[in-house]
Amino acid sequence: MKYYEKTIIPIIETHYENLSTSEKTIADFFINNQVLMDFSSKNISQYLFVSEASLSRFAKKCGFKGYREFIFQYKESFTPADRSVTYQMRTVFDAYQEILNKSYNLVVEAQLHRIVDEIARRQRVFVYGRGSSGLAAREMQLRFMRLGLDIDAIDDSDVMRMNASVINRKSMAIGISISGETTEILCSLKQAFNNGAYTVLITACNRSEYQDYCHEVVCVAARKNLNYGNLISPQFPVLVIADILYEYYQETDQKIKQAFHGNTLMALNHKEKQEE
Repeated sequence: MKYYEKTIIPIIETHYENLSTSEKTIADFFINNQVLMDFSSKNISQYLFVSEASLSRFAKKCGFKGYREFIFQYKESFTPADRSVTYQMRTVFDAYQEILNKSYNLVVEAQLHRIVDEIARRQRVFVYGRGSSGLAAREMQLRFMRLGLDIDAIDDSDVMRMNASVINRKSMAIGISISGETTEILCSLKQAFNNGAYTVLITACNRSEYQDYCHEVVCVAARKNLNYGNLISPQFPVLVIADILYEYYQETDQKIKQAFHGNTLMALNHKEKQEE
């Protein structure tokens, strides 16, 4: 990768919710514009039917001293160049890009659709994970429960084994182990499988013996020493798969899923207002 594109669009997006209606009109223009043109305050104010003062306020809310500084940096995105990036930044960005590229080549769309179909059929879903995989399991729980799914993340070894011993065919057990060697995860999946549950293993190391007790083995991207977390977050490739599953799942009974999601947002907003 020769260079990373430098753009201030993410800066605009992070401040978007703090903008007024007219300022959001300005923001939408700069976010979507791909044409190099006369960006002077006079021309843009006439083009967008806003005042020059609104342009100035918009720029300042985005963290710039004024509209002139904003435009100076905005125009840089129209002059591609091999911008210097520190070794540390490049190393991290390249690592994430490598994981994304590998994920794109590893993902099996038909497999993920099968898993989503099974999720929709099951009464309950349990996600097993230890360490960083436990964090990914927790993230899956928080996201999917907002769509109305009865899902629990379990990261305690003893609770994991107990859960697997009582799980039944109406449930699904998803185990996360980047190394594919986490004893608690594998043993729990075996027990859940023997009890009739639908089992899925998310791992970066596919072994033939997994087929004996896993209905699906989802291969995620790996990088040397990824499970040690000494460069990028080990759970990142798992979260990529989780996000794809999430997108597929919310497409099933979309209106119902949107209603659940809206209800959870309302509940969270109500809590925030009470705390104020």
